[in-house]
Amino acid sequence: MSFQEILNSPESKTLEFKRDLSSPKPILKTLVAFANTAGGRLLIGIRDDKKTLGVDNPLDEEERLSSLIADAISPRLVPNIELMTVEDKTILVVEVFLSNSRPHYLNKEGVEQGVYVRLGYSNRQADQPLVDELRRSVAGTAFDEMPMPALSVDDLDLLAAQQAFGDTRHLDEQSLLSLKMLTHHQGRLVPSKGAILLFGKQRTFHFSDAWIQCGRFFGTKKLDIFDHIEIDEPLPKAVDEVMLFLKKHAFRGADLSEVRRKDVWSIPLGILREVIINALVHSDYSQRGAPIRVVFLDDRIEVESPGILLSGLTIEEMKQGISRIRNYVIARVFRELQLIEQWGTGVRRIFQEAKELGLPEPKIEEIGMRVRFTVYLQKPHLITQGSQQEPASRAQSRAQSGAQSESILSALTDGSLSAVELVAILGLDSKTGAFKRAIKELLEQEKIEYTIPDKPNSRLQKYRLVNNRGKA
Repeated sequence: MSFQEILNSPESKTLEFKRDLSSPKPILKTLVAFANTAGGRLLIGIRDDKKTLGVDNPLDEEERLSSLIADAISPRLVPNIELMTVEDKTILVVEVFLSNSRPHYLNKEGVEQGVYVRLGYSNRQADQPLVDELRRSVAGTAFDEMPMPALSVDDLDLLAAQQAFGDTRHLDEQSLLSLKMLTHHQGRLVPSKGAILLFGKQRTFHFSDAWIQCGRFFGTKKLDIFDHIEIDEPLPKAVDEVMLFLKKHAFRGADLSEVRRKDVWSIPLGILREVIINALVHSDYSQRGAPIRVVFLDDRIEVESPGILLSGLTIEEMKQGISRIRNYVIARVFRELQLIEQWGTGVRRIFQEAKELGLPEPKIEEIGMRVRFTVYLQKPHLITQGSQQEPASRAQSRAQSGAQSESILSALTDGSLSAVELVAILGLDSKTGAFKRAIKELLEQEKIEYTIPDKPNSRLQKYRLVNNRGKA
């Protein structure tokens, strides 16, 4: 990248401009953050509006800066400092690379308070879990590979695990070891943190934020919530639970006659599934404070996960398909379950599919100590405040029956479904009066029919579209 291109770029995770050396502490914090996060360039002698001011006595300032860095930062940091002439003025260009001695910190604040990382174009003080993460990244140790010495194999829900794998793999002791769900520790076998995150009987007892919060809000602001659920399932199963929640509200906001006619969903399910899997696999489960969040708004769906990007990785690199694995155990299991197709291709596929569907480009942001992935919708999904009022009233139940008829017809497009399956897809807690009326009316109108017409009350009974008799 040429200097002019650098000058025309905004401040970012790897670029910052400073007017002069009059306030050295912010400069030192930036250099520490660069070294701990993804490297970067600091240009001194450039005003905020990109006007080149240069520095007075550049050789003296270069020496002063080198002394400041040597005295103020530990472990020792040796950046490249160059003098560059621009518009007959001399500026200092300080280039820092991702350090293998991280975490670096400011000596006056100590390792407890003086470690900084780069988030967007700002510096953020690292808390202890993040400091530990920086150390693990240098050592090549994944958080989810670490043993849980106080636990045993009995703390794993092996039935749920075997159900997830089905007939593809028998989960005996050797399989659990090869998947690193079990690990040797002081002469005994104990579960890894990844195993507990995946299939622990008490997942949230050991990892209080290892669950998913889903919410559907009115409008485009996260102010008034319409519906929400909390998902505390084994991580592979949680993928389907989140998708079910999104499908439920896709029905509410879609042009259902169009969905039924075109046999497509009105939200990009493939993209959203990939984003959710990405969040589950790459979350920093060592962080405390908030779970993974899925937010459905009228114009977009946001998926937030705890933890910043791994050291050395930028958002632009993610978009290009570069991937670094944070949780090796979780990633390996998701790969075995074919939830991940190929390493490093997921994010690139998301952007490619969005382009093919004519959607606005998805957005990835580091916000606080979290990563937010935003998927924009092609058409707004609108709900009204009245949808939330008097949920149990007979009047609303009648009003909903027409909408539920449309939803039932759309759900049956792909094949026959039982009443229980229809209730789940529609997001109902049970077979409501409106649901029963809608089924009855559709049967009477001969729009749907029983798959076992001679035994209406059979436990195997399902419904199908009259013109879909060939579909199972």
